[in-house]
Amino acid sequence: MFSVEIEIGGKKLSISSGKIAKQADGAVTVRYGDTVILATAVAADTLPENIDMLPLTVDYREKISAVGKIPGGYIKREGRPTEKEILTSRLIDRPIRPLFVDGFFNEVQVIVSVLSADGENDPDILSIIGASAALFISDIPFVKPIGSVRIGLIDDNLILNPTMAQLETSKLDIVVAGTFDGVVMVEGKASEVSEETLINAIDFAHNEIKKIIELQNHLRELCGKVKREVQLITLNDELYNKVKDYVSGKILDVITIPQKLKRQDALKELYKETAQNILSETDKFTEFEIKQAFQKIEKNTVRRIILDKGLRCDGRTPFDIRPISCEVGFLPRTHGSALFTRGETQSLVITTLGSSGDAQKLEGLAGEFAKTFMLHYNFPPFSVGECRPVRGPGRREIGHGILAERALQAIMPDPTDFPYIVRIVSDILESNGSSSMASVCGGTLSLMDAGVPIKSPVAGIAMGLVVEDDKVVILSDILGSEDSAGDMDFKVAGTKYGITAFQMDLKVESITKEIMEKALYQAKEGRFKILDTMLNTLSAPRESISEYAPRIITLQIDPDKIGIVIGPGGKTIKKIIEETKVTIDIDDSGLVNIASTDKIAAEEAIRQIKRLTADVEIGQIYDGVVKSVTDFGAFVEVLPGKDGMIHVSRLSEQRVRKASDVISIGDKVTVRVMEIDERGRVNLELIIDGKPVGRSERRERKPHHDDDRHSRS
Repeated sequence: MFSVEIEIGGKKLSISSGKIAKQADGAVTVRYGDTVILATAVAADTLPENIDMLPLTVDYREKISAVGKIPGGYIKREGRPTEKEILTSRLIDRPIRPLFVDGFFNEVQVIVSVLSADGENDPDILSIIGASAALFISDIPFVKPIGSVRIGLIDDNLILNPTMAQLETSKLDIVVAGTFDGVVMVEGKASEVSEETLINAIDFAHNEIKKIIELQNHLRELCGKVKREVQLITLNDELYNKVKDYVSGKILDVITIPQKLKRQDALKELYKETAQNILSETDKFTEFEIKQAFQKIEKNTVRRIILDKGLRCDGRTPFDIRPISCEVGFLPRTHGSALFTRGETQSLVITTLGSSGDAQKLEGLAGEFAKTFMLHYNFPPFSVGECRPVRGPGRREIGHGILAERALQAIMPDPTDFPYIVRIVSDILESNGSSSMASVCGGTLSLMDAGVPIKSPVAGIAMGLVVEDDKVVILSDILGSEDSAGDMDFKVAGTKYGITAFQMDLKVESITKEIMEKALYQAKEGRFKILDTMLNTLSAPRESISEYAPRIITLQIDPDKIGIVIGPGGKTIKKIIEETKVTIDIDDSGLVNIASTDKIAAEEAIRQIKRLTADVEIGQIYDGVVKSVTDFGAFVEVLPGKDGMIHVSRLSEQRVRKASDVISIGDKVTVRVMEIDERGRVNLELIIDGKPVGRSERRERKPHHDDDRHSRS
């Protein structure tokens, strides 16, 4: 076995190979603390036909056995990937994808399995490192390794690889991946941090990443395989020049058609015309090869317009943002809704408010927990004019949704002030670039329309980059064509006070700190413009929630009295729910949430719960029911399960020999608590017309009962 190690963030990071999974092209285990992952990489020997992209598959899987548990539910084995597993798979995929040799299109599969989890160190960072190391020491043509770290911010101090407990109080949670030369990927969330703070965090991260890359270089020296000879897909120069000559006088006019669908239709027609012309002249080339050459020329034309003229396909300058329109209250019966349109990207966003029973219950390596804020993103095929099957959300939808969710999470109100479960659904109705950021903007407006008291509005923008030699152009609010033809997709969301979420992916090997800094400040300028337009539509959250949303009233009770409210087998609480038609949720701390669209019903439920949990107080007047009668007095239930006694002398102004002569079981009476003795016994007096009843000479003396008399007979 071969093993290398280094100290990172005060803990030992070790990478080992040669002991397990030896039939994979590359396999390593990575350990940090007591968290251990296995990463394997395998590449197919043959090249698929008619392919123009790298068919890379990354699967990250967590096994509950890693924390010494058996999965809950009836099926005692892991099922389909969880949201966390899908997001981590994307986190691994994105930084390694641009680092394979150009033209290598053999199928590659990377599988990462969590073998041990200590509850302190998230396996996702180790998984990125492990995937890189497994590829780097293998014979697969992956020639430049990456490292990755997580950065937190606690008390204005940057923390390297913070524990899960530290992240709960951290103002920053970012994952940074990079090569020795620069950063490849950044993803994370923040609590309205400044651009300067984020830049410093990324710079701090990159210095540590270099150490991890040196560690992988050392491992490769110990056990690395010779890189295999592979067939690389390259364009035929003769064909490329033929296509270029044919379209050179036409493609610029087509590329600069402002409308997406018209531009796409025109490109299709130009491609068909080009293919027919070349195929009529020679049979040396296939239609697929011609299409590859055409697409490369299309991409290069987009880039040249930007680099040489400082213009874009739709006529904008690099700094311009497309026209924006916003509508709120778009739908009549939802709790909150907004329609956000930016250029040819449109998002319909709906906010729904629920009670604590609507929280999403999740199980993972960190244990079971409830998710109280959710944003779900949908991307139907009609949004891009396509016809394809509609199935469950894919990795892209889940990734875009969590990015928008992180952006809005930072501005959600404290649950003690707003005890609602909040679900946002963003349906993309049109797409031409940055639909996830449209979801952020529409989500903010939808929340405000629902009356959610958010801390501050959030807007999002997608930044692009075209870099060639010494020319660098950063683009604000990119189109879909600029995303595919450009070198960077950098999404930034935030308030006027700071950044709340971001995600950067590159198609080049890395970018410098200076480029990232410029992109962040240009994004800030664009974000503020978008915020101004949004706030012209709705400047603040509505003063009250929708009439169709449940009203939640919060009540704190003594935790020791939770059982009284629930009752044997849930009998008591079920009775209250049946009578009032409300929803009642009680947590272990005694916090009671009563939800109902009927205010009177909610107030009745509160009254019943207060009666169940209240304590009898001296001097307090109660309406009670006579539960039993003895010769010496009557026992009255003043609160559920709590009785007191009215002595016979306090039942009438006249002398009464037996209490049963003037009072009966089931009588409803008004009483006042006179005394609670040292043994907890409650003495009452009868109140009629607001005055106590009983002979005056008796009323001046405290009643006295023998122990055996002050009990129900």
